[in-house]
Amino acid sequence: MTRKIVISLAVLCALGFGVLYANGLLDVHESRKTRDLTPPAPIKALVLEKELKQAPAVSFADIQGGRHALADFKGRYVLLNLWATWCAPCVAELPALATLKLRVPALKVLAVDVYLKDKPADIDAFLKSHKASALGTLTDADRSVSRSFGASSLPVTVLVDPQGRIMARAEGPAEWAAPEAIDYFKMLVNH
Repeated sequence: MTRKIVISLAVLCALGFGVLYANGLLDVHESRKTRDLTPPAPIKALVLEKELKQAPAVSFADIQGGRHALADFKGRYVLLNLWATWCAPCVAELPALATLKLRVPALKVLAVDVYLKDKPADIDAFLKSHKASALGTLTDADRSVSRSFGASSLPVTVLVDPQGRIMARAEGPAEWAAPEAIDYFKMLVNH
């Protein structure tokens, strides 16, 4: 009788831990506290959040007008970049973001144009002319994304973890394609 109780308790504990792990409430891997997640010098603008908070429920449009929610990418790390065609630092970092997207395919890199006057076809041509077409054309047609992330200046880049929480934020440009940055994001997505 005692053996059945012990086995039953062990099964219940295993199920409980499984539910906690599946919902992101239990981390059995190297934790954020023991692993140094400080971004390297080329992306020092990316500052880790002291407390992880759920990312806003936002969506943006692609070139065909299809809507995509940030929540659609839950389960993956997402680097969300807010930019505009008139923003010189934004334009300068677009090719680096495209390179990062190609070099670290497990990282979902989303570059969303937040300038209301830019038309999707014009954005698409703009990205092609700046060697950043790999990013795809995404727009914030109603400014809900930029408002939700409090983007008062550009560029703004937000790193979202697989649980949909804001992990880090950069206000201003960074060297996203620097070898150290590539290695950082590879380490991040592989742990």
